[in-house]
Amino acid sequence: MGKIQTRMGDGYGIEMAEGEVREDLEEGTKEAAERAEVPTLTDDELRHLFEIFKSPDRTVGVERGKEVILSYDSGSTKIKRAHISVSKIQSLQIFERAFGADTLELAHIDYSFKPVKPIVVFEKPIMEQALLITISPLFYGAMPNLGLYSQPDGPCPNPGDLLPQGKLSEARASYEEAVEHAVKDMVYVGSEMYEAGADGINFDTTAAAGDAEFLAALRAVETLKKKHPEMCIEMGMASEFVLGMHGEVTYDGVRLAGLYPHDQLKLAERAGVTIFGPAINIVTNKSLPWNLARAITFTKACSEKSHIPVHADLGMGVGGVPLAITPPVDAVSRASKATVEIARLDGL
Repeated sequence: MGKIQTRMGDGYGIEMAEGEVREDLEEGTKEAAERAEVPTLTDDELRHLFEIFKSPDRTVGVERGKEVILSYDSGSTKIKRAHISVSKIQSLQIFERAFGADTLELAHIDYSFKPVKPIVVFEKPIMEQALLITISPLFYGAMPNLGLYSQPDGPCPNPGDLLPQGKLSEARASYEEAVEHAVKDMVYVGSEMYEAGADGINFDTTAAAGDAEFLAALRAVETLKKKHPEMCIEMGMASEFVLGMHGEVTYDGVRLAGLYPHDQLKLAERAGVTIFGPAINIVTNKSLPWNLARAITFTKACSEKSHIPVHADLGMGVGGVPLAITPPVDAVSRASKATVEIARLDGL
């Protein structure tokens, strides 16, 4: 059998025999299917995925006519992280006019709703000016980031201190108090930026702090949609599995701890989310064929049940893309092509 050039989940380049790639693809889809209780990829889908990895080309692309929308998170801060000295508005222009971005996103460098609240008065005129000189839909984005509400920086006792002491009820009460604070901040910032002209609001890396954070985001979305029925809200998740940090919180009668993407999607739809972004974490000591087959299995089950557009999270460490500061283009392009053509998404 021939050899295939691919990578590990951390981006390290490796060479695998064709049989090894096929075996990893099968094991990856089985692992995801067993965890989430969803179907594995079909033989035809696994064959198509194998051919994508087998291609000798450094980069690959979707077939003509299968192109999808690309939405971006934290666009105005990524240029700054690359140490390029331009303003937020100039960053958005670079994304639109140099990178050809389909959507844009204005964001504060501390990418969370809580720190945006006191400076939202300064973000609004930037949004207004950016809208005047850009054409693509312009979102305002931030993370729910429930951890910021814990002491010493936040108002609530730190569950991370309480849980090791066995103070479970106190830790849960702290999470519940933090939810109330977070919902108020997200609704306030979302309303202010939408009323300033934003085409949508992006809740990014949702549920990174577990089930209580997911609850806060869902409740904030529900409130915002009641207040602004036409608001476009994108929700990108932090992981394929909602951690049960609280363990008992529910939304619409559904326990949030332990939900996988296809069930996360159902609640996001009920809350009023417009675009949903499942996030499948990379396993760094497994090959990319294993990781990508696993990611697509989760994502396909999600898109098949969706009544709203699904934009899978693909990037550093999610969606079958290596966990590296600058993900290699051969891996990114294969993950993009495979996810679009097999999971049949609306965007990335």
